Amino acid sequence: MKVVLFCGGYGMRMRNGTADDLPKPMHAVGPRPLLWHVMRYYAHFGHTDFILCLGYGARHIKNFFLDYAETDSNDFVLRDGTVRLHSTDISGWNIEFVHTGLASSIGERLRRVRHLLADDEVFLANYADVLTDAPLDDLIDRFHAEGAVAAMLVVPPQSSFHCVELGERSMVSAVTPVSSLPIWENGGYFVLRREVFDHLPAGGDLVDGACAELAKRGELLAYPYRGFWQPADTVKERAALENAYLLGDRPWMLWDSDRPADHEAPSGQTAARVGIER
Repeated sequence: MKVVLFCGGYGMRMRNGTADDLPKPMHAVGPRPLLWHVMRYYAHFGHTDFILCLGYGARHIKNFFLDYAETDSNDFVLRDGTVRLHSTDISGWNIEFVHTGLASSIGERLRRVRHLLADDEVFLANYADVLTDAPLDDLIDRFHAEGAVAAMLVVPPQSSFHCVELGERSMVSAVTPVSSLPIWENGGYFVLRREVFDHLPAGGDLVDGACAELAKRGELLAYPYRGFWQPADTVKERAALENAYLLGDRPWMLWDSDRPADHEAPSGQTAARVGIER
């Protein structure tokens, strides 16, 4: 199944005040960028046909793969000047690099690579800046079982703020952590049918536009997930991932032979048709 990765945005919340044009998916977690971790996640489930929707800082992404060094993340033997790898990262991958505009919306980026999906009825899509250990195969199975047009991973609110309920005379009647409210956020992992393009006009948005319309029609499937899910929208969040990596706490690295993958959905987890906001 083809995987469309949106990696052409400016990533303003990740900027550190420097003049470099490094796109957000290329910020490192360990020896490799976020984009690589996302792609390894999909490859773990057998999806190795990638379409990269490029834009801002595209040269960094292109050069990373053109100059890819397998020895950075794989054990090897050097004998008589020749490297023999014990394992490889991207062997067998097919990667299409497509410039989809500097300021294009997510939906427009998707429209601009439609021709590369050929006759594929179903494909995967991702923002390329969120790591998770969610069971992708189960998400796909439920998508097919429900016959939905689109499915998205949804997660509990990530905000550390609290909601305050007011009573008479503005006296506080309750204080509730946002994370405990019975609402869900878009988790950024999508399964889509080609029919989604029927709801994507030029310049349209994938979530606010196509997914919102499909939700009204009862054709959008949500896959609630309470396991590991960590975005890297800000410098602080990326630093938290880096620190976890250095400490050996890497639940998203399902491909790691030291941590066998668990493909079972957490108990009590169910899929549901919902209307969702991003």
